[in-house]
Amino acid sequence: MRVLFVGDIVGKPGREGIKHFLKPLQQDYDIDVTIANAENAAAGKGLTKEIANELFDYGIQFLTMGNHVWDNRDIMNFIDRETRIIRPANYPVGAPGQGYGFIRTKGYKIGVLNLSGRIFMNPLDDPFSGAIRWINLLKQETPIVLVDFHAEATSEKVALGWFLDGKVSAVLGTHTHIQTADARVLPQGTAYVTDVGMTGPRDSVLGIKKEIIINRFLTQLPAKFELANGSIQLNAVVLHIDEKSGKASGIETIQRFIEE
Repeated sequence: MRVLFVGDIVGKPGREGIKHFLKPLQQDYDIDVTIANAENAAAGKGLTKEIANELFDYGIQFLTMGNHVWDNRDIMNFIDRETRIIRPANYPVGAPGQGYGFIRTKGYKIGVLNLSGRIFMNPLDDPFSGAIRWINLLKQETPIVLVDFHAEATSEKVALGWFLDGKVSAVLGTHTHIQTADARVLPQGTAYVTDVGMTGPRDSVLGIKKEIIINRFLTQLPAKFELANGSIQLNAVVLHIDEKSGKASGIETIQRFIEE
């Protein structure tokens, strides 16, 4: 089985990247399932129902979120009913939506778990001990389990990768918007990468106009964030997974660009 996981989609430029690249990538890599992190898909802040449907129409089958899940209040109106979208499972009990879900393809079921880190992030429930509990539930249905770990600190991400090695098919880091060069399959068969990267404006600071961020560093004054324009990038990984064992046999990083 081949799974395409697309890094954080940022605003309209990110959606343009999906529209431009997704179908060719699915064909070139013979993709069975496509998943993407969409917590910044609506103008860089959260997700709306209209934009979720746009991404589904482009060919994405499942969406994960992160710490910006509640930035656009529209999600409150549909996340409880939309089984193709999950938010971090370690939000407190009572938060809208679900922290894990399933995708069915080719007669197989894939479990997807979304977690949020706690270092330099909001202090949510422990993602390490919680992960085991949720993974055990998912594994009652399928040996194939993918984890989107939406976290800031590389140490926390690497630690969770080692902690879950052999317990899940993949641990995929999101949130920092910078694709890392450490993609590999760990010894017990778990594919790992510290950060999948970003799909959005290339000539930017994490998707925001670089001039705004540079000036903020220079002056330490608050400023309104605006999405950058110009060149567009797509960052993603392709996972090769054995359907019966749930073990990964490969992980490939992908970078694609549309020049201005």
